[in-house]
Amino acid sequence: MRKMLAAVSRVLSGVAQKPASRVLVASRHFANDATFEIKKCDLHRLEEGPPVTTVLTREDGLKYYRMMQTVRRMELKADQLYKQKIIRGFCHLCDGQEACCVGLEAGINPTDHLITAYRAHGFTFTRGLSVREILAELTGRRGGCAKGKGGSMHMYAKNFYGGNGIVGAQVPLGAGIALACKYNGKDEVCLTLYGDGAANQGQIFEAYNMAALWKLPCIFICENNRYGMGTSVERAAASTDYYKRGDFIPGLRVDGMDILCVREATKFAAAYCRSGKGPILMELQTYRYHGHSMSDPGVSYRTREEIQEVRSKSDPIMLLKDRMVNSNLASVEELKEIDVEVRKEIEDAAQFATADPEPPLEELGYHIYCNDPPFEVRGANQWIKFKSITRQASLSITNSWSSPKPTSIESVMPSHPLSSPSPPAPNPSQHQSPFQ
Repeated sequence: MRKMLAAVSRVLSGVAQKPASRVLVASRHFANDATFEIKKCDLHRLEEGPPVTTVLTREDGLKYYRMMQTVRRMELKADQLYKQKIIRGFCHLCDGQEACCVGLEAGINPTDHLITAYRAHGFTFTRGLSVREILAELTGRRGGCAKGKGGSMHMYAKNFYGGNGIVGAQVPLGAGIALACKYNGKDEVCLTLYGDGAANQGQIFEAYNMAALWKLPCIFICENNRYGMGTSVERAAASTDYYKRGDFIPGLRVDGMDILCVREATKFAAAYCRSGKGPILMELQTYRYHGHSMSDPGVSYRTREEIQEVRSKSDPIMLLKDRMVNSNLASVEELKEIDVEVRKEIEDAAQFATADPEPPLEELGYHIYCNDPPFEVRGANQWIKFKSITRQASLSITNSWSSPKPTSIESVMPSHPLSSPSPPAPNPSQHQSPFQ
């Protein structure tokens, strides 16, 4: 009897030490999965589209919720650090568009590829990098994912090619990645993202054409958040049906505020590309809560009431939360616990991003050349011999800066078109044109 009372006492003592919400969650029985209806996609040159019902498991739902909350809180922390002048330079936030980055990742494989424009923080996280690495990159610290040298617009991860600062320029690169997938015989696809502001760029239509000609496994994805900087899509485009812009390429228009709709559309598009049919185009109808960049308050071309209406009716995180709670996939208390854990993770990452040292000065000279073996064509390139000097040159510069004797940059850098204002002219006797 005493042993039984002691055991009961230990159990009650353990329960008393745990938060009441955790005890309640642990004792509650949740459903393993639930089926939801999702919005039907608009189709272009397709007889059938993604399904209009989908199954969400409890495990996936909790994972998606945590990821979207992490992206949301990370962007809000970046906003705070920027206003404190800890983050400098360009900074484009994606809060409001969390269903896009998390939903796209949920619909592809880790071995697939993704390239996007400058609103890249969320995709950097979903591709596998930590919040610490992202915030440290934003603050220009050594622990950043690009060693503090890339900043907001130039983050990279495995099978993630950035972060690109030139409007629309990443789209031909994405087609090139898809070409590499096909050329190497890999069952992989490339997600090539751009915004509605870039959708009118000529290079995008050139990429469409080449991808269709060669049947490349490329998913062209237009994130239509209604405004290109401060210009509404109606003022910028004669046709706002971006999913039809490919003309000869099939297209889908997707509810980009619903993570389940994005996930199912992405799975459909990826299967289409893997089957060898060529490229497909997706338009994600989404919305950004912040302005275009940190210098844009975001209310000079739209009203605060418009922003609040989207928040109250279409917020992607609240939509997933309501679905999970109403379908007994999770409780409000359990999701609140996730919120607390995410906030702590963000705060810890922010402390790291402000305390981590800046990269050393010699880091300037690294990662300029790939240092592949030289490939010379008939001696036509007189500068090829300087391709592998990066490390030696940077060390020479470092030594010259630490020396008390003033040394000019020309004395430590070999002759190179990027370092010498007047490179020596080639000797005709040594370098003869192959066309002579």
